[in-house]
Amino acid sequence: MAIQKLDSMPVIRELKDFDARSGSLLERLIFNHRRLVIFACLLVTLVLSYFAATRLELNASFEKMIPHNQPFIKNYLENRHALRGLGSSVRVVVENTQGDIFDPHYLEVLKEVNDELFLTPGVDRAWIKSLWTPAVRWTEVTEEGFRGGPVMPDSYDGSVQGAEQLRLNIARAGIVGSLVGNDFQSSMIFVPLLDKDPVTGQSVDYHAFSRLLEEKLRGKFEYAGSNGQHAADQEGTGKIKIRVIGFAKLVGDLIDGLMKVMLYFGVAAVIATAIIYAYTRCVRSTALVVSCSAVAVAWQLGLVALLGYALDPFSILVPFLVFAIGVSHGAQKMNGIMQDVGRGTHQLVAARYTFRRLFLAGLTALLADAVGFAVLMLIDIPVIQDLAITASIGVAVLIFTNLVLLPVLLSYTGVSQAAAVRSLVEEGEERRGRGLGALWNLLDRFTERRWASVTVAVAALLAVGGIAVSSQLQIGDLDPGAPELRADSRYNRDNAYITEHYSLSSDLFAVMVKTPPEGCLKYQTLVEADRLGWLLQQQPGVQATVSLVDAVRQITAGTYEGNPKWLTVARNQDVLNYGAQQASVNNPDLFNNECTMMPVVAYLSDHKAETLERVVQVADEFAREHSTDERQFLLAAGSAGIEAATNIVVREANRTMLIYVYLAVIVLCFITFRSWRAVVVAVVPLMLTSILCEALMVWLGMGVKVATLPVIALGVGIGVDYALYLLSVQLAQQRDGLPLAQAYKNAVAFTGKVVALIGVTLAAGVVTWAWSPIKFQADMGILLTFMFVWNMIGALVLIPALSHFLLRKAH
Repeated sequence: MAIQKLDSMPVIRELKDFDARSGSLLERLIFNHRRLVIFACLLVTLVLSYFAATRLELNASFEKMIPHNQPFIKNYLENRHALRGLGSSVRVVVENTQGDIFDPHYLEVLKEVNDELFLTPGVDRAWIKSLWTPAVRWTEVTEEGFRGGPVMPDSYDGSVQGAEQLRLNIARAGIVGSLVGNDFQSSMIFVPLLDKDPVTGQSVDYHAFSRLLEEKLRGKFEYAGSNGQHAADQEGTGKIKIRVIGFAKLVGDLIDGLMKVMLYFGVAAVIATAIIYAYTRCVRSTALVVSCSAVAVAWQLGLVALLGYALDPFSILVPFLVFAIGVSHGAQKMNGIMQDVGRGTHQLVAARYTFRRLFLAGLTALLADAVGFAVLMLIDIPVIQDLAITASIGVAVLIFTNLVLLPVLLSYTGVSQAAAVRSLVEEGEERRGRGLGALWNLLDRFTERRWASVTVAVAALLAVGGIAVSSQLQIGDLDPGAPELRADSRYNRDNAYITEHYSLSSDLFAVMVKTPPEGCLKYQTLVEADRLGWLLQQQPGVQATVSLVDAVRQITAGTYEGNPKWLTVARNQDVLNYGAQQASVNNPDLFNNECTMMPVVAYLSDHKAETLERVVQVADEFAREHSTDERQFLLAAGSAGIEAATNIVVREANRTMLIYVYLAVIVLCFITFRSWRAVVVAVVPLMLTSILCEALMVWLGMGVKVATLPVIALGVGIGVDYALYLLSVQLAQQRDGLPLAQAYKNAVAFTGKVVALIGVTLAAGVVTWAWSPIKFQADMGILLTFMFVWNMIGALVLIPALSHFLLRKAH
């Protein structure tokens, strides 16, 4: 038995010379029962793969995207039964590219589209509005009093006279810019959606709803004559064009895009495999590392399905991360076994040695990853909480697949002798300062005072500059349209068309005025609502405001022969009652049946963060100053109101989340290192990367929102892996009596290549997202790639520099 020293572990060439009773109880349980471990893992893999294949769903719901405990959202959810039209909805615009809306063929197509939507499951049919629905009416004042009727004439027969009557009715109804385009080349169908399908009782499947719109509308009308071929990112070339916007269509397009994104998983796997193979030149160990990481993904997806969760546009990203994390941890185990085998150690003994050296560091690193995900549970948005649960499950299974199963499998297969010898030769070359050894020697210099001082000073300057830039970081969306999709996506092209051709946008901010029964008709209530509407109209970004007050004022003037001096809110209750009664005929959504709820709706030009902040500030101040027992002004409903509430939650959660994730990482590092100095050395590079990541977001024009909020927490939780592996070896060497420079040199020689390998592998696993058709996934890919690479650089450069000042002696 030839014996050499590596981390105080002898080189054992023959298995008979190894004491199987050595090692921890956990090590003995695992490696003395290897076949049982493999069989159990195989059985779990088969069962969970079955659940993943048969039960896993991909969907998203409107309610999961909103923060239920935020006061604005609580107000909306408590009163949404009285707020028809201010919940989830889609707007369908039918455009005539070769004429106007009075073309008989166009009107016939519009009628068919309207009928298709009316029969579509999940639609709240009573509140659909279009030129063909009787609820859209016109009113005028005549010598005999009020006259009115549906905008679409009952006698319409496609003749020139019918078209002229329709033109007149549209003008009298005042719907140009809302339901009819300003250029009269298109008209809109407003389609409110139910929360649950009345037939199944389940939440409306937005992906299925979106596909129905594609098939029943675009496929039938826009792509007629094109063999029915259509896609959400293309436009038809015929006479009719269908444009659809709304949350349900956005989610549908996101999921369609995510189907394509699944190809990136294969690309990431190929890249990771190529990187690992380039490092090892060993087919069997590379295949095992990649396979165990794929098993982890199968376990995760199976558990997600078994627990009743579904993947959504956010949590579908998690399998990418789990795979990349699994490959990086697997590379560590493989590297340790390869170095031991290269020295002549039996492959089973090498596997046990590696388990002893790296299990605690790997477990701590994975727990830090899990904490980075679990902290997201603090964010009061169900879709992010689901992401946290899904990711935590994925990291938990890595403990079994990559810290236990992989070493056991490698104890059977080992690594190829050629790869092990090559590893030993390369290590010898590196010790002589050749090849990567030149880089390791360069890194060793960061333990010297001059290099360490310059490095720390540069890091401090970067931190100061990063803080200055990141102070400009904004909360919420910074661009018009749907920032989740590319600017040139079909959805955003549709949104841009509607914004350009219609006066009222789809960004609605509604303040709910709640009163006792019949209280919304009281003079003082209407006056206060009018004041709020006028105040909101003065804010930049507000196109118009609509409320019951406007209709009552118009009807009051109409009852007095249209005299403009009566264009006011009368004090006479009978006049107000009559005005409200007439208003309910044409606009039934201006107040509810009991007259206890009346929304004041502001149409915003966009939903950018600064626009929402201005409107929220004005409305909130007014509500606090003017709410009484008789009337309460409650924020907020409408798409913009819900987004404003989400921004508030994101703002509050942003710093709180970082504080908790850093506290958790600090505790885990302290448990691992038992030294506050080592904790500082491990955490400071992470903090610098977090600061620079926020500065990068400012530079790239990204805001902090639901999609980007998890990134920094994930980067911190995963990024600490580098420090855990590197510092664990360095401190062990120092406690054996080696000076800092030699201890760090040995640590970087033993784990340095793999620290770099982890950084490259993790970055390669997410950098492909940058080409995703889903904009928020591309943003996440860019930010995570930046954090993984910078955390790697920080670990290799800042750890020795900080160690010079804090860890010259092991504590």
